[in-house]
Amino acid sequence: MEDHNTANLSEPASPANSVASAEIAAEFAALSVEEKEQRRAEWSQELARVEEEINTLRTVLASKTRHASDLKRKLGITVWKEVTDDVNQGLKNLKESTVYQSVEQSVGTFTKTVYEAPLYQRTESVLKSTGEKTASVFGSITSGISSKLSQMKNSESMRSIEASVGSAYENVKALSSVVRWRSLIR
Repeated sequence: MEDHNTANLSEPASPANSVASAEIAAEFAALSVEEKEQRRAEWSQELARVEEEINTLRTVLASKTRHASDLKRKLGITVWKEVTDDVNQGLKNLKESTVYQSVEQSVGTFTKTVYEAPLYQRTESVLKSTGEKTASVFGSITSGISSKLSQMKNSESMRSIEASVGSAYENVKALSSVVRWRSLIR
């Protein structure tokens, strides 16, 4: 049993601890059986005391957490508000960071360079000209269609059609009145 515990003590967690662990293991191995048992008893007592302190701290922390939650509830602070505040603060911190500001400055410089580039200027000019010509073409097409519709509306054939439709409408209206009167008389 002693060899197993000694082996656990000598297992290094990292290279920096390996020298210290080896020294502790060597010191422990050099002790007599009574001293080893006494040392183990001390360590067991200390471990029990530390675990008791940990449990006490957990209890106090849980109590403080409940009290903080009650105060937040009374103040109207919700989880959503806390998350929102945290996100807003994070965004504020990000915008104030030097990395963000240097990226923003770089993007601004790049945008300015693109706008001032001759290729962009020519492309913008061509697109503007094309837009104006397209608007002009659509304007003339619309004007032509309006003119043709106006001419059609004022033509003799359209007036004849209007008169015929109007006459048919009046006949249907008169016929429906007659049918309605007949159904009332019966």
